[in-house]
Amino acid sequence: MENASSLCVFCGSKFGEQPAFRAAAAELGRLMAERGVGLVYGGGRIGLMGVVAEAVLAGGGQVTGIIPEFLQRLEVGNDDVQELIVTDSMHSRKRRMFERSDAFVALPGGLGTFDETIEILTWKQLRLHDKPIVLINTEGYWDTFRQLVIQAIGNGFAHPAVSELFTIVDDPAGVFDAIAAAPEPKEETLTSHL
Repeated sequence: MENASSLCVFCGSKFGEQPAFRAAAAELGRLMAERGVGLVYGGGRIGLMGVVAEAVLAGGGQVTGIIPEFLQRLEVGNDDVQELIVTDSMHSRKRRMFERSDAFVALPGGLGTFDETIEILTWKQLRLHDKPIVLINTEGYWDTFRQLVIQAIGNGFAHPAVSELFTIVDDPAGVFDAIAAAPEPKEETLTSHL
């Protein structure tokens, strides 16, 4: 994909222990605004979510937040964004995020970030979409996930081609090249284990 006009960013509602996590979120937001790429994200103003949104806004970029009604209060929905969509459930939130995005980027985060990342990867494996998925490996955060995928392949639960469903980059600077170079998903990722 050469030109993504909007990226869905999955990331933590906390800052995490490493200052590099916050720095990566801010850098990604800055680069997106610089390139005119809109942000689609979870709609909160806290944690890394807030950092990436603030950076895009500070650079004059477009931000769409999508948040379920019950989290609107807990995650302090970000009223500074150009568009804040409130959904009735987490499932609706993820579907709307998917529909609004050309590609997906995962920064460090917790269980919610894992859930969003794995679900969008699963949808790609099932050939429900072919959008690029990039994981930013700040401080080696996604190394264990990479090992888990290798373990699934090695134990016969996934075709080796599932490792091509996503790209891991070291820092935000590598995101846009990874999106442009993302391969089409192979049929075997779906059919090899049916």
